[in-house]
Amino acid sequence: MATGWAGDGAVQDQIDATVKDAIERVRSQLPRGASLRTCEECEAPIPEARRKAVPGVRLCVACQEAHDREQAVFSGYNRRGSKDSQLR
Repeated sequence: MATGWAGDGAVQDQIDATVKDAIERVRSQLPRGASLRTCEECEAPIPEARRKAVPGVRLCVACQEAHDREQAVFSGYNRRGSKDSQLR
């Protein structure tokens, strides 16, 4: 298949880099440290079961769901800005 100036494995390299970036982004967002007893956003109490299930939890369920919805907006964005992605 003709790819112009791109090397033979350029497409796969871009896919691999995008997956690696996504994994690094998600890992960087994992909670660390001790769980909080109250939500750092709304100060609602965080149940003990949630604190045990999610070590390092900082948000109550409602605030975490809102945070996840906000993050989902950016999840499909190709930050490498390939020519192909700019044409879509």
